[in-house]
Amino acid sequence: MTQQRLSLSSMIAAAAAVAALGLPGMASAAYEHPANNEQGVIVHPEHFKSEKTREQVIAETKAAMQQGRLFYGEASNYPLPVPDAGSGKTRAQVINELLSESAAERDARMRLYSPG
Repeated sequence: MTQQRLSLSSMIAAAAAVAALGLPGMASAAYEHPANNEQGVIVHPEHFKSEKTREQVIAETKAAMQQGRLFYGEASNYPLPVPDAGSGKTRAQVINELLSESAAERDARMRLYSPG
């Protein structure tokens, strides 16, 4: 019977496999657990421990929003409002531009916006 030495790469692969398979088990100690129901989760409020009140969290969020420390989507007012810049032209101006365009400009516009 012969013995084979374990190589460094097989040891690293084994450690990576143990970590990858163990992480979901560690994550299951969270506030929500997967479940086979319509919601897909079971919530256990007793697993959630917070040291801050709701008012404190809201105040911190507002302060972070004012200081610009939140990334897109982290704010409570998601999606961020986009100011309406408008086109800068009136309807009559746009119609006059279309009526006074040259044949080459009209052809280019029709090629740009036509299907195919």
